[in-house]
Amino acid sequence: MNDRPLPVEIGAPESAARVVRAVRPAGLEALLASLPAAQTAWLHDAGFSAKAQELVLLPGEHGVAGAVLGLGTETAPHAFGGLAFALPADSLWRIEPADLSPETATLGFLLGAYAYDRLHPARRAPARLCVPASSEALASAAAVWMVRDLVNTPSNLLGPSDLADAAEALARRYGAEPMRVAGAALEEGYPTVAAVGRGSVRAPVVAGFSWQGSKATSASPLIALVGKGVCFDSGGYDLKPPAGMLRMKKDMGGAAHVLGLARMLMQADLPVRLMLRIGCVENAISGSAIHPLDVVKTRRGLTVEIGNTDAEGRLVMCDLLAETSDAHPDLLVDCATLTGAARVALGPELAALFCNDDAWAEALLGAGNAVGDPLWRLPLWDSYDSWLDSNVADLNNVSSKPMAGAVTAALYLRRFVAPGVPWIHLDLYAWNDSARPGRPEGGEAQAIRALHALIVNKINVMAESDILR
Repeated sequence: MNDRPLPVEIGAPESAARVVRAVRPAGLEALLASLPAAQTAWLHDAGFSAKAQELVLLPGEHGVAGAVLGLGTETAPHAFGGLAFALPADSLWRIEPADLSPETATLGFLLGAYAYDRLHPARRAPARLCVPASSEALASAAAVWMVRDLVNTPSNLLGPSDLADAAEALARRYGAEPMRVAGAALEEGYPTVAAVGRGSVRAPVVAGFSWQGSKATSASPLIALVGKGVCFDSGGYDLKPPAGMLRMKKDMGGAAHVLGLARMLMQADLPVRLMLRIGCVENAISGSAIHPLDVVKTRRGLTVEIGNTDAEGRLVMCDLLAETSDAHPDLLVDCATLTGAARVALGPELAALFCNDDAWAEALLGAGNAVGDPLWRLPLWDSYDSWLDSNVADLNNVSSKPMAGAVTAALYLRRFVAPGVPWIHLDLYAWNDSARPGRPEGGEAQAIRALHALIVNKINVMAESDILR
């Protein structure tokens, strides 16, 4: 999947761009005093009060001379997310972001400039942003755009092989070593991935890569990333109703997320080693599809009774978690659009965080709040673990109780993580049901900016510790 250019002009002279002045209510009086009298009168007549997302275009001799954006109390990048399609099409702008950083403003502008136009022309061109140099905000926005594009692509155009191709293309772009497993080797090495994908005419694939930063060594931190890549989920024999199936092209969102995070880490050339695996499958119905109450064997050697064929994501993930955790990474992260129960608990905006290490969990929550990419922690509640017991196998893929579905799904996955490995599991929605500033309707990237910030922060702490020693 090829990159699309971001609507920016890098290094353009500031004089070529019109100015958006961001302001909070407390700073409005000072701003009005600094503007020409005609523009101050215009803002007075418009009733501008600097509330969040309030935008007023300022008139000039040759049309729009500038703009003023209210921030209210917002501090996240989305404060600037409504600009790209509210300012005149294809016009060039720079932002004076008040008390927020230029990076925050740039990222917010670009998050809002996204539109999925691969199959249909965009409604109009966004405005363009003048930025002084390439920055982390540009890299973050490009990764988010990539994730959104993957999630938004119709499933007939993005099957298991296509998703594996996207992983391979990303690997080659950054000099990583790609891997791809299918056929008999998949049946042998990833039996639960194979079991889920067996019902589709589009064969399952495990794809991934290994990468090492230019300043990394064999002793550098190893970060393992695992993603659920169910390109379409019918539910299998436990068939979803039509309404539940409508958005199931997004069920590969976890794979898209770890690819987006890997892109950010590799583009920054962080001194780490990466190990990435995605399970690319389609959960379909056929004579060869798994049935309710089948028993399958996992890579870990545990047997699993299929209590519900629509709980296929944890089957796809468990073999990948077994493989990656056995490499004893310094951090193991998995991303998956795993349960509706997480959405019932937290709604669409918050990613559900499960973690077996309190220090890593607190650090991730703090990083997410700092970059405006929030998460909420849910518990790995040990006493619910027995709800996964089976009379005919080592465990069932679903709980015996109709409660705590996100928790029991996480407990299922925990069975396959090697002891002692710090593990973060994110249960994502990966979708915006309706458009809001910076968050267009459709596929969404959640928590990858938080994870990137977490990893950068940890590396900086380690570097400081080495200096002190």
